[in-house]
Amino acid sequence: MFALIAAIVFAIALLADLANISSDLFNNATLTVLGLFFVALHLAGFGTSTNWRSGWSRSRSRTRR
Repeated sequence: MFALIAAIVFAIALLADLANISSDLFNNATLTVLGLFFVALHLAGFGTSTNWRSGWSRSRSRTRR
């Protein structure tokens, strides 16, 4: 989820850079840092719908009979 938000923020930053749009509150550097923040949240595991640790241990503990 956060990776999708980061992609959208990066796309907005790219479009703003290409169109030379800049404001005092949201400039290109601010949008880039915001996008990196969402990527960091995604890589840390926030916003995921499954617990990958329990899924891995459950699948590894099953034996084929």
